[in-house]
Amino acid sequence: MLFDLHVHTKISLCSELEIDDVLKHAKARGLDGVCITDHHSMEIRKHLREGLQNDGLCVIFGLEYSTADGDFLLFGPFENISNDLLATQLLEEVNRSGGAAIAAHPFRSNRRVSEHLVREGFCRIVESVNGRNVAIENQQVENWRRKYSLNYCGGSDAHSLDELGTVTTRFSTSILSRSDLIRELNYGLYAPEFSDSNRIFEFKESAF
Repeated sequence: MLFDLHVHTKISLCSELEIDDVLKHAKARGLDGVCITDHHSMEIRKHLREGLQNDGLCVIFGLEYSTADGDFLLFGPFENISNDLLATQLLEEVNRSGGAAIAAHPFRSNRRVSEHLVREGFCRIVESVNGRNVAIENQQVENWRRKYSLNYCGGSDAHSLDELGTVTTRFSTSILSRSDLIRELNYGLYAPEFSDSNRIFEFKESAF
């Protein structure tokens, strides 16, 4: 299944992407699933039913959580999570609750993820391709690939309809719920892909 794991709707003040436009266009862009990851918010649950939609699109609710040591995409029972946790506290809570955390755009110049968090095993999943990064910011993930055993995924970081589905993650098994996604992120086989001029490029070096 092909998922865009990193999508911001207008619930995020920085985004102009309407929820209805996500639902209307995702399948046409080849997506089997979309993860709504608004900043420090799972308000999406007040506007939309999680899971399979009428057209078969799977919509999963998560959030993007910002810390002084980087930003993380979170999936799990985090509807009421505190907004002032340190990165280590946050990742320990994710592990305790059986959730999944992805280090988002870890080498973005103004939002870098602190390396000690992956070196010490707090976070084992890395967004190696982000649709809003410049090329060098994605390429720098190779520094970690050479040193650590991590899982790698991709997401568009869409803030507009044009960006939806430009970077995706292909999973080897079906994902029909939040619990399915968490299981596959933590233990499954997957790889980032990105589209450009209607061509698809797969990053062969990752786990899938």
